[in-house]
Amino acid sequence: MAYVPNGLARAAVRFKPAAFAGTFVALMMASLIVAACGILLETGLRASVPPDRYAGAPVVAAADQSAHYVTGSGDTRSEESIALPDRARLDDSLVARAAAVPGARTAVADVTFPVRSGDRAVTAHGWGSTAFTGEKLTAGRAPHPGEVVLAAPGASVGERTTLVTAEGPRDFRVSGTVAPSGARPTAWLADSDAVRLTGHPGRIDAIAVLPKAGVSDAALKAQVAKALGGKAEVHTGDDRGAAEDSTLGYAKEMLTALGGSFGGIAALTAVFTAAGTVALSVGQRAREYALLRAIGTTPRQIRRTIATETLLVAPAAGAVGLLPGIALATWWFGQLKEKGAVPDAVDLSLSFIPLTAAVGVAVLTALGAGYLAARRPSRIKPGQALSEASVERVRAGWIRTPLGVAAAVGGTVLSGVAAGTSGDDAANAALGVVMLFMLAVALLGPLIARGCAALFGVPLRGAGAPGSLAAANSRTNARRLASAITPIVLAMAFSSVLVFMHTSQDRAAADQQRAGITADHIVTSEAGLTPGAVREAARADGVTAAVGLLKTSVLVSVDSAGDRWLQAASAQGVTGPAADLAKVQDLKVETGSLKLGRNEIALDAALAHSAGVATGDRIAIRLPDGTKAEPKVVATYGRGLGLSQVTLPAADVRRHVSSPLPSEIWTKGGSAKSLAALGALTTRDGYTTAQSLDRELNAWANTTMAAVLGGFAAIAAVNTLVMTVLDRRRELGTLRLIGTTRRQVLRMVRWEALIVAVAGIGLGSGIALATLIPMMNGLTGEGPYIPPQIYGAFVAAILLMGLASTTLPARAALRN
Repeated sequence: MAYVPNGLARAAVRFKPAAFAGTFVALMMASLIVAACGILLETGLRASVPPDRYAGAPVVAAADQSAHYVTGSGDTRSEESIALPDRARLDDSLVARAAAVPGARTAVADVTFPVRSGDRAVTAHGWGSTAFTGEKLTAGRAPHPGEVVLAAPGASVGERTTLVTAEGPRDFRVSGTVAPSGARPTAWLADSDAVRLTGHPGRIDAIAVLPKAGVSDAALKAQVAKALGGKAEVHTGDDRGAAEDSTLGYAKEMLTALGGSFGGIAALTAVFTAAGTVALSVGQRAREYALLRAIGTTPRQIRRTIATETLLVAPAAGAVGLLPGIALATWWFGQLKEKGAVPDAVDLSLSFIPLTAAVGVAVLTALGAGYLAARRPSRIKPGQALSEASVERVRAGWIRTPLGVAAAVGGTVLSGVAAGTSGDDAANAALGVVMLFMLAVALLGPLIARGCAALFGVPLRGAGAPGSLAAANSRTNARRLASAITPIVLAMAFSSVLVFMHTSQDRAAADQQRAGITADHIVTSEAGLTPGAVREAARADGVTAAVGLLKTSVLVSVDSAGDRWLQAASAQGVTGPAADLAKVQDLKVETGSLKLGRNEIALDAALAHSAGVATGDRIAIRLPDGTKAEPKVVATYGRGLGLSQVTLPAADVRRHVSSPLPSEIWTKGGSAKSLAALGALTTRDGYTTAQSLDRELNAWANTTMAAVLGGFAAIAAVNTLVMTVLDRRRELGTLRLIGTTRRQVLRMVRWEALIVAVAGIGLGSGIALATLIPMMNGLTGEGPYIPPQIYGAFVAAILLMGLASTTLPARAALRN
């Protein structure tokens, strides 16, 4: 009867399901990871927020909320963008242009800004915006200059009220009231007052254009865009939500980076591990292929059989991984929403694209790995096949060995490069270090395994017959040992890098805060502090120094691998003399002086190094609303990670943020009683604790990524160990037949598992250190901080996993 590869493949899967179970699990996990990251990436690309405030304005013009820059040159030239830290605004002269276009009934300048009424935060708008928001007066009339309409419990027409604005306290007469809606009180000023009192006069948030009867949204949009001449982006439909909610840009960037950058690493890791499992599965059936070659099966038939087996298992495994992948993406997205990283109105996007890609990756991975693993068994001469199948091939591969050595050398060189850089350059280089070393471990696995077997063989000989047998098995079956070590190295290296990167940064930031905060009291207010609060604090009893800080972020032009990028940096705008700043903050000035004048700036030393500037140079930055500036660098300091990376006068940044009111006041001296009237008080220890909460999102993200990658690698390790033990049923049975006791066999298996676990822990820890040391030196100027209890938990988990995943299947094999 003619040889039928498809029939043989179906029979192999049907009658030997255990041989394909490990492959199925590995491909399922790869599909899970790719599907989850693909869904997050698609959500980031498609994220939108339905309009709320602008729901009644068919056409909205607003400024671009991203900063754009060009990287590369020639064929590598590309345009990149980054979300602005604060809202970009338009010149109010554009309102008249928009109102004059054909088809426009009116154009309304819209502003939204915070003010204070007593100790309450109030949201203020111009009354003209009610033309599209729809608020109706419940009493009184629309406001004239010097008047206000309130949506607040207890407000009544004719009374006087004081609102604290960016220009200071202002008295208004209440001309009308509307029904309260929402948790925060709202105030409507006359349009001229609203634009003037925002803190950035002459600038507006957006222009709402209302059409005449019969004019379509698309036609009006085209006319408005033409009239504004590229000075604003014009939105209709759900795009209006982006103009309304400036946090959408950050959410899209974060989701895209999470699904793309991390997803790429996770997908590569998943594919890499799944390919190793497929190759192991094919290698374990070397005797079967050798027998087929001996009876005349052609190389093409062998390859076709393996391909058919793959196509019988891979699509099903990929499909099974989709549901848990969707569940992981849903949980991850929900957590990001809860932590405020994604607006509540953004929904998770789910289409066939990432799901199809996940199944496709599983199938292509299995086909590619199976083909590579089948090359030798399909091409070997029939007479030689049986002899080679009886014993493991010792000679190193002439392709993988040079490539592995090159990867190890490349990782070592890149580690040295990372040690000499700082900031994001160090982090980017360190990522390359871990990937190169992981590639080296995979390619040089058999050689590394032989080295580990030789290293541990000497002490194991003193553990009696089981230990000696374990050492001999490990030495003569290096490829089997390498396939078990590699996923453990992967789990240890990636989990350690992601978790200890955060613990190191957190420790360095906390140390810098403790050393840098010399203030006795810090005053804060959720509603914002009054413009005169700094002067009041300075006059309080016992206060010897008082400084107001406006906390925000700026974009700094930094150099990375020869290209200029924009990088977000924490910033503080200072109100008060340099002498007072030095009394409440010890920034550890390294060069220059903190005497800040207009258009001058002080930088964290690591940030200055990344930007390629020194004291006396000009640095290109974007202020929070995207305005370009080139202040002069007057000082560099060493505690930017714990305090602020950028320090500049508050006057230079005040008109470029949504709330120009001071965020905090730091004082030296004084008492809680003398400062209590200004806002909430905290001590330096309380402030340090509160600031640590701001890093929780990054810590959670790193921990989650470590759990995803480490968990996947751990499952792959368990899968591989179980496969290798179950494949040794005949060997374990032979040991029992020649008189070895069941207890001795199990002790041998445990010693082998211990070799695998210790080798994986050692190699993974070495790769993690080679990555973390240059990375942390570049980011913090210090070595990595590795909490003993966390590292101990990693080690204990791997040891327990290794012992359990070998002992349990070995017990089952010995019972049969």
